[in-house]
Amino acid sequence: MRTLFHKYLNTSLILRVSVALVLGVVVGMIGGQQVADWLAPFGELLLRLLKFLIVPIVLFTLMVGINQANIGSMGRVGRKLFGFYVMTTALAIVVGLVIASLLEPGSGMALNESAEVHVPDNPGIASVLLNIVPDNIFAAFAELNLLGIIFIAIVFGIALLKLRESEAHAELGEHLYKVVEALNEITLKVMAGVLQYVPVGVFAIVAKTAGEQGMTTILALGDMVMVLYIALAVHLVVYCILMRLYGVRVRAFFREARTPMATAFATQSSSGTLPLTLDAARRLNIPKRIYGFSLPLGATINMDGAAIRIAISAVFAANVVGIPLDLMTMAEIVLIGTLTSIGTAGVPGAGIVMIATVFAQVGLPIETVALLVSIDALVGMGATGLNVTGDLVATSVIARSENKRSVEPEVARSEAVS
Repeated sequence: MRTLFHKYLNTSLILRVSVALVLGVVVGMIGGQQVADWLAPFGELLLRLLKFLIVPIVLFTLMVGINQANIGSMGRVGRKLFGFYVMTTALAIVVGLVIASLLEPGSGMALNESAEVHVPDNPGIASVLLNIVPDNIFAAFAELNLLGIIFIAIVFGIALLKLRESEAHAELGEHLYKVVEALNEITLKVMAGVLQYVPVGVFAIVAKTAGEQGMTTILALGDMVMVLYIALAVHLVVYCILMRLYGVRVRAFFREARTPMATAFATQSSSGTLPLTLDAARRLNIPKRIYGFSLPLGATINMDGAAIRIAISAVFAANVVGIPLDLMTMAEIVLIGTLTSIGTAGVPGAGIVMIATVFAQVGLPIETVALLVSIDALVGMGATGLNVTGDLVATSVIARSENKRSVEPEVARSEAVS
């Protein structure tokens, strides 16, 4: 047993996760609901362990990252990130609309008029923006309010940076910074231990999902699932093109990104996968001052996979009721979908909220959402995987642009001297 355990630890994490994904599907399909119920606690344990790490890893990583930069560079990185997130989200909706319009999911299906679906209230952008500033620090931690935790980390990180730069309290600031840095290192050590359990948890979660969904559900709405995954693959190619344009090594990127991508696929949680995403950014040698800010923010507001889901769901609903979408309606979906994907950030049932909000705005029947609920898990897995990939792509691209910016002045200076 000891030898077997050592072999398990010495095998690469991505290989273990990949095997866990395949075994999970096989066991879930064969065992059905009974096996799904038995394995559920093991998957729940992984989700709890990952959520357990979110607060310390976001708080300490971001505080350390801010203290390795300056306020001006943080503002510049923030502007670049927000612009990149908005651009890729809008592009994702366009990709989804184009692919769905070509393949026409939902054609020939009939709408069940008696179908009902509970849609959580959309809090709107104003409420989300107010939620950035928590009225209670400990409540933000307890509720895993990522935007609130990011706000706390930025405020205290900037305060610590100012303390280190002040003449009167510089020594005290340095001592405090060393404490925060040590806490960050301790958190990374804990995360290294949690990583060893990830394949077990992924196996359990995938087996549970496959056991609950079964082949009947997959075959019933198979065209919708297939179209979604084709669109996700096309958008992944778009990511590769963007990375090549900015000089990011695509092969090296996916070598490190595979583990958080697979974990996000299994867990359907961008925020829950955040510890693994931060670890992947560290392995890609991205500066902590960039990934410590971009990844927690991206896990909250950057939803390219969800945006593709909105677009394909809209075309699916239009095909079910027999009313094709015109260009004006498609343009409206791009605009509303982009804003909605940010405005519903961090809301329970965010996928259903986004779809229902867009449907209401463009006049599609809300009853069609009920048809999509049955494949919510299958669709959510792919969408979440792309969400996390998009966060890492944005971080890598911004890091490259910042690196070029820091190199260009040096080149200019050397040319001036010569």
